[in-house]
Amino acid sequence: MPGTFKLTVAYDGTDFAGWQVQTNTNKRTIQGAMQRAVRKVTGQDAIVMGSGRTDAGVHALAQVACVRIPNWRHPAKTLIRAINVRLPDTVSVLDAVEAPDDFHPIRDAIGKRYRYQLQIGGMRDAFDHRYRWHHHAQLDLDAMRDAAARIVGKADFASFQGAGSVRKTTTRDVRACDIIIQPTTTDQRAHIAIEVEADGFLYNMVRNIVGSLVSVGLGQHAPSWIDQVIAAKDRRQAAQTAPAHGLFMIRVDYPTDNDL
Repeated sequence: MPGTFKLTVAYDGTDFAGWQVQTNTNKRTIQGAMQRAVRKVTGQDAIVMGSGRTDAGVHALAQVACVRIPNWRHPAKTLIRAINVRLPDTVSVLDAVEAPDDFHPIRDAIGKRYRYQLQIGGMRDAFDHRYRWHHHAQLDLDAMRDAAARIVGKADFASFQGAGSVRKTTTRDVRACDIIIQPTTTDQRAHIAIEVEADGFLYNMVRNIVGSLVSVGLGQHAPSWIDQVIAAKDRRQAAQTAPAHGLFMIRVDYPTDNDL
């Protein structure tokens, strides 16, 4: 019987201390909630491994995870329903498919895409403020697009790596960095998104890129400053880290998606 499942999970990260279970603390995590739900459904302790360890306050529209349940004798779709009724309302399994026993959500991923959401102008939205970084000052979107284009390509992105994570290499292939105008219900504010796609990401890389693009948009630096930041390979040369609450994981790509 199949025992390995690829899960697609959405969550509002506002009230969680990130994805990963934190030992010796009582902090709520997405992984912890998932593993408790699996235990209640199957009676088995199973590790739910995510494709990325999103930080506290970060959200996901389509996080990918893997769980191995050797004695589960029901279809994957049954597993979705059984887990969802045991999860918090802000976490939902969107899909589940049988996967090869050697499927690994981190190692097998060939690309990810993140979206960062901002509000420009207007008053604080009573609901949407949980999901957008609010800027009262106007941003020069043309300058930000010029700067974003300089992010695209294969380079050493050490200047955008947050402290606290050691990687074998800080070289990444950024395939897209797009500034997108989103619809809004009022003329008093604008909604924009910055979407970044790459073969992989460093710790806090997207939030550090966003902080630097916003700095350009505010006129604090010219778009060409991004070239200098990348060349420096020094986190101190980039701008502030954007707050966590505006960030969403929106897609994880795998070479065998059509076969799963």
